[in-house]
Amino acid sequence: MRIKKAAVLGSGVMGSGIAAHLANVGIPTLLLDIVPKELTAEEKAKGWTLEHKQVRNRIVNQAVERLLKQKPAPLMSKEDVALIEVGNFEDDFHRLSECDWIIEVVVERLDVKKSVFEKVDEVRKQGSIVSSNTSGISIEAMAEGRSDDFKKHFLGTHFFNPPRYLKLLEVIPTKHTDPSVVSFMKQFGENVLGKGVVLAKDTPNFIANRIGTYGLLVTVREMMKGGYSVGEVDSVTGPLIGRPKSATFRTLDVVGLDTFIHVANNVFEKVEGEEKEVFTVPSFMKTMVEKGWLGSKSGQGFFYKKGKDIFELNYETLEYEPTKKLKAPSVEMSKQAKGTANKLKALVYANDRAGQLLWNILSPTLLYSAELLGEIADDIVAIDRAMKWGFGWELGPFETWDAIGVKQSVEKMKAEGRQVPSWVEQMLASGHETFYKHEHGQVSYYDRGQYKPIEENEKVIHIQRLKEQKGVIKKNSGASLIDLGDDVALLEFHSPNNAIGFDIVQMINYALEEVDRNYKGLVIGNQGKNFCVGANLAMILMEAQDDNYFEIEMVVRQFQQAMMNIKYSAKPVVVAPFAMTLGGGTEICLPASRIQAAAETYMGLVEVGVGLIPGGGGNKELYIKHLSGMPNGVEFDLQKVANKVFETIAMAKVSTSAAEARELNFLNAQDGISINGDHLIHDAKQAVLALYESGYKPPVRKKIPVVGETGYATLLLGAQGMYHSGYISEHDLKIAKKLAYVIAGGSVPYGTEVDEQYLLDLEREAFLSLVGEPKTQARMQHMLVKGKPLRN
Repeated sequence: MRIKKAAVLGSGVMGSGIAAHLANVGIPTLLLDIVPKELTAEEKAKGWTLEHKQVRNRIVNQAVERLLKQKPAPLMSKEDVALIEVGNFEDDFHRLSECDWIIEVVVERLDVKKSVFEKVDEVRKQGSIVSSNTSGISIEAMAEGRSDDFKKHFLGTHFFNPPRYLKLLEVIPTKHTDPSVVSFMKQFGENVLGKGVVLAKDTPNFIANRIGTYGLLVTVREMMKGGYSVGEVDSVTGPLIGRPKSATFRTLDVVGLDTFIHVANNVFEKVEGEEKEVFTVPSFMKTMVEKGWLGSKSGQGFFYKKGKDIFELNYETLEYEPTKKLKAPSVEMSKQAKGTANKLKALVYANDRAGQLLWNILSPTLLYSAELLGEIADDIVAIDRAMKWGFGWELGPFETWDAIGVKQSVEKMKAEGRQVPSWVEQMLASGHETFYKHEHGQVSYYDRGQYKPIEENEKVIHIQRLKEQKGVIKKNSGASLIDLGDDVALLEFHSPNNAIGFDIVQMINYALEEVDRNYKGLVIGNQGKNFCVGANLAMILMEAQDDNYFEIEMVVRQFQQAMMNIKYSAKPVVVAPFAMTLGGGTEICLPASRIQAAAETYMGLVEVGVGLIPGGGGNKELYIKHLSGMPNGVEFDLQKVANKVFETIAMAKVSTSAAEARELNFLNAQDGISINGDHLIHDAKQAVLALYESGYKPPVRKKIPVVGETGYATLLLGAQGMYHSGYISEHDLKIAKKLAYVIAGGSVPYGTEVDEQYLLDLEREAFLSLVGEPKTQARMQHMLVKGKPLRN
């Protein structure tokens, strides 16, 4: 099976988002929707009729226009929009015969979906996969009356919104779906779409929305019962317990209250008894919908922003009040605890308002998840992954249960008269006290009386488990060197925020020497929150305030030398950036033999934001990267290259994806992009092996042509214009002058060829002169304290 071309039926928020993500991974996609029944005033003014092609495709055209404006962007590169072809259900439906995968994303009504599939069945080619993105309507019911080949190739593929960013893809087969189709879609989802795929059963709302909606409604019920406010609930149901910042009610505002109620009603109509009671939407929420208070899309919901102030809704009076936070001893204790598991323990057993609220939210949600095992999914791993990948929970329900202690919590649940599922009691009775076992770097899960190893895609590498299995070659406070297997080593950063200090520089040099002696090559990567947010700013500022410029000069020189060591290493070095890869993080990537970036990589040389310029060779390497992209033997304008590099660094441009990093020349054509972030270390390791097997040789040292004095004057023109227009401050202009001098190659004639060390010396001198500036130190201080740039 291969998917060379896809079609998406329905161009609403989800349909267009799925089409955008298919385009992100290079799949040409046909996006269709209904034909409008009336002309707009604009169309009438143009003299168009309902038969005009622009009118007939208007709904899809508008959807594609929205894709280009939306933030966060659904497309990884605006150029990918060319892969989306627009059409409508009447003129272009026959073209579904060209497609290998047809995804239905029309209105959530069974009758409408069935009529669409009846038409699809008439035109699709034999063997093409057809799926529905429904968030909870029965997949089995949709396929009723369809041909045998349709049924064999039909399943649910439930993406989460926004499809580019949310990892979860629930795959829901029917009893007729061919097992090879299910297996193919799981592999395709993981390897091509970059998703975390879970197999779900054909039950209302599948896995994540079933448990997520239940948890949210239990939270609302507990808020009302315990007299908590909206803001108080959100202050303890977010990062404090390993959940997203949007916690409970901000999440509802983002999702849209109307959408949430629709999903809740979907379960309400299909269940009985106590479960039905939980899925009953409180009347105040229905009143909010009647008033149009739907959340972010309507400008107000549970929260309302007025100027810089945010107000919370009082659900009893339906008036907005200043936002409150829940204050309790357990909240303060949990803030001191390390790791989500310890924070949860400190909270859920506490006999205060925060502890009582969290226990009364978590315990029913854990019990509900256990009750649904076998009904919504075959194993606890699928349930945990669905909640982590779909709702952004750090720990799934069963991992949470392990964290708070299964035995202790079950005793408390039973003492309160809560019904504990018999399989959980049997597990404890047989002497097993955890749902997961971690032994020698292997993780197994409890399943019907025994522990089974977790099945993983072969491309998933867990660095922590690798360290448990093999230990480390060498480590210090900033980094560890690990054996990745197949004679490839991995240098992992683990300083706070992976910021670069002297410890990381030392480990880079040690790793390169060790790899030169004993390995085929080196991967530089980690599995932290971000790859690297830059140099250790606090250390630089402290030394600058103590006038220790000799110390700073030595650290910068050593960092520059380490980057040159990476560049000219005898063995290939592949850097694997992801998420925030800023300043020094980008400087580590640029000199490597290859970069293997995660699709969601945000690269940029952002030093001007703290009053500096890149000091680790970043200016030079970005300039060389631009030069190497020029065709051989063809004359090009050196000044244009210098201008582009100057603009990228001076404006602190940061890519919004790896695809955009390529457009900004942080990546070149040889560098790779991993769509699935979980496969990044594996892909980087394969890149090392491929370079080694092809007889890798380090680059030859070459002289670099620069624009010199005349180019420097040209670079400054724009900056001076911005200063005189009031766009940049006097200090910004001073930084721009230093940067321009470095990129121009100093006081030499245009076209002079200089060596790399000369450019590094210029860069280091400029960096050191700016570190001594009081206004730069004020910017650094502000960034460290406030986390955002100061414009002074």
